Amino acid sequence: ILRVHGDVGTAMSYDPPYLPTRCKGYDPDQFPEGGYFIAASDGLWDNGAACGRRYRVRCISGPKRPCREATIFVEVVDFCRSNVCPATMTLSTKAFNAISRYSDAKINVEYTQ
Repeated sequence: ILRVHGDVGTAMSYDPPYLPTRCKGYDPDQFPEGGYFIAASDGLWDNGAACGRRYRVRCISGPKRPCREATIFVEVVDFCRSNVCPATMTLSTKAFNAISRYSDAKINVEYTQ
């Protein structure tokens, strides 16, 4: 069996308000159904070409064994809001809580486009 592994990076949660975004400003219809979306770091942002990209994400490790046994699909809607992004991707609170037991953790994730 051939197993395809994605890239490995880090993820953190970010809190609302989520508008405006760097992809579609104040448009409330930009968020995917289910509320699983991310703000991409410089490495994923690709000068804005990342808007609308979808990634499969799963937690692989972190402090205090944070990972839930879940794989989620997220969509890029924004660029990381910090001057220096604290992680490869920052996930909406709902998306982050689906894969991590601790909302304030920095976790290691595997992601595939």
